[in-house]
Order: sequence, then structure tokens, then C-alpha cells
Amino acid sequence: MDFAFSEEQEQLRKEARAFLVKESPTSRVRQLMDTEDAFDEGLWKKLVENGWTALGIPEEHGGFGSFLDLVVVLEEAGRRLLPGPFFSTVGLAVPALLEAGTAAQKKTWLGAVAAGEARGTLAVTEPSGRWDADGLGLRAQRSGEGWKLDGVKLFVPDAGVAEFMVVAARTRDAGEDGVTLFLVEGRPAGLSVAPMKTLDRTRRWYEVKFDGVTLPGDSVMGKVDGGWQPLKRTLEWATAALCAEMVGGASHVLETSVEYAKSRHQFGKPIGIYQAVSHKLSDMLLEVESARSATYYAAWAVDADAPDRSLAASMAKAYVSDAYRRAAGNGIQVHGGIGFTWEHDMHLYFKRAKASEVTLGDATYHRELVAQALDL
Repeated sequence: MDFAFSEEQEQLRKEARAFLVKESPTSRVRQLMDTEDAFDEGLWKKLVENGWTALGIPEEHGGFGSFLDLVVVLEEAGRRLLPGPFFSTVGLAVPALLEAGTAAQKKTWLGAVAAGEARGTLAVTEPSGRWDADGLGLRAQRSGEGWKLDGVKLFVPDAGVAEFMVVAARTRDAGEDGVTLFLVEGRPAGLSVAPMKTLDRTRRWYEVKFDGVTLPGDSVMGKVDGGWQPLKRTLEWATAALCAEMVGGASHVLETSVEYAKSRHQFGKPIGIYQAVSHKLSDMLLEVESARSATYYAAWAVDADAPDRSLAASMAKAYVSDAYRRAAGNGIQVHGGIGFTWEHDMHLYFKRAKASEVTLGDATYHRELVAQALDL
């Protein structure tokens, strides 16, 4: 693999960075943190005008570009803590449609996402907190020609502003063979969405309850009882996408910390000359660049459908989860007392790092998947 991005992708990165510096400064992020849904319709329209919601969607559905193009944009989005449903839509809902959607579902919803007319999300996590098939307990039972869903999903990102969601439900007893994916449009009767109190307020997470929610037969995505494998592949796409966002955030923390170490003086000298600071920054650089390499390879492996795509995605998430958290924590230490204050932005990155660390499975979970790949 050539780890270098193309000239066009580097230009996309440059344009994305300039746009987000202007449109998603931390002052605006803080304003949206105090709103009900952390969503700005005006900002969303600008993302659509940039064509970002169409990235990675096949041309026949109104999209263009590749998943690697999207990864470039997501990395820059992570640098600026972009609020709103961009990741949940393009990083979660779109891969689910690509992997499991019927021809009609793809035509309707991929086209709507590409045109900026719809936002989506993915509902997997439940009170068990598990990401494997046995962690799914929400029940779906046949009801006439359709289905009835009962149960609860937790930590569903941006469900409050989503026009559709892909829901993983259990249609048979425990096991990978009893999982079915459903496409839920709008707010059918019996479905309730409530915000959850979480550490990271730059992104909203919701509890979604299904109390006898009735869905038509054509809401099934793919095959009944055959949803686990497409869901697993969806999560591999999503993991690579999230890692790109996390690497962007870690890179910003590193750059901000280095700049501070050069400009902050104690005893007449910049604090960066002291080993306690300089070696900490050196360690941060090593981890951030290693995280970047692991992420780029995972993104390529998923996009190319390489034989080791599952392993590459888990290796990246296991490493990046720790690297971003440590970078954000060390960034606060480099900044000293000011880094702990509400007025400084470093704590925003630390909270995003902690939230992203457990999203789609923490480092421990993904290390176990890596160990299984090694037949351990």
C-alpha cells in the first residue's frame, strides 16, 4: 500500500481544515454544547454544500469520492471537535446501508444523505454495554406482515436529529445467527428518544426505547436472522472512521501543547527545554504518529476489503483509544493549571477522547478481538 494520499486528497484536507477553522471554532463548539441537540442547521447546510455528506456514497446514489476521501475530512473534523450528526450519518448509517440495505432502501436513503436531505444513525449498544452479538437483547417479533420491536438502545449518537436509524435487533435466541437489522424511519408510535447525560457535550447521545413499535415488512435490511455479518462489517467501517476523527483530535492536542511549551516561560526559559516537558511531548508525538499509521492502514484495508480488514480495524481502535486519551491527559499536564480550567479548550479534547475511547468498543475489547485473530 502507498501510505501517501493523492494530490487531490491533500487539497481536500487543506480546504477542509480552512473551512472548519472558520466554521467550527471552539467558541462555536461551546455555544452548541449548551443547546438541546448540539446541532446547527446552518452549519449542516454548509457541510452539504461542500459535498461532504456525499463522500464515499456510490455515484449511482448521488455520491462521489471514496471512503479514504471521507477519512481525510473526518480527521480534520476531529481536530475541530465538529459537533452535530456528521459522523453518525456518514460514519455509521451510511456504511450500514451499504452493507445491508435493500436496493430500495439504498436508493431512497443514500440519495437523501448525499443530497443533505436526511441524517441517520446506528442503534446497537444496550444496557449490557457489549458490542458482540450476545449483547443484543432488543426483541423483534413478527406481527402480521410486519414486525414489532420491544427493548431499549443506549448511547445512540444524534438520534434526536436523525430522520432514520438502523437498529440491530434479536429475532432468534442468543447467537450471531439470530440478529436482524431494521431501518426505522421517523418516529413511529411507541418509539421514544431521550437525551443522556454524558461526559462529552460536543456530541449528543440518546436513549431510544421501543415499546411495541410496529414496522412494515420492508423495513428489514438484508435477510432475517442474517444481520450480524453485515453489522460486523459496518462496525469495521465505523471503527476506521472514528479512529480518523480521534487522530485528528490527538494531533491538535499535540500541536497546541508544543506551541505552548515554546511560548510559556518559567525562570526566564521556555518550559519546553525541560526534560519533564520535552520528553512528554516526544512520547506524545510517537504515539500520535503511530496512531495515524494504524488508522490509515485500517481505512485502506476496509476500503479495499482486504483479508485483514477486521484485524486492522481492531488494531487501530485498540491503539488509538489509548493514544488519544494519553495525549489529551498529557496535554493538560503540559499546560499546567490553566489546562484544568473551564476557560481552556484542552478539557474539551480530553472529554471527547474519553467518549471516543469507549465508542464502538474500548481498547480492551479490541485487544481481545486481536487475540482471537491470533488464535489465542
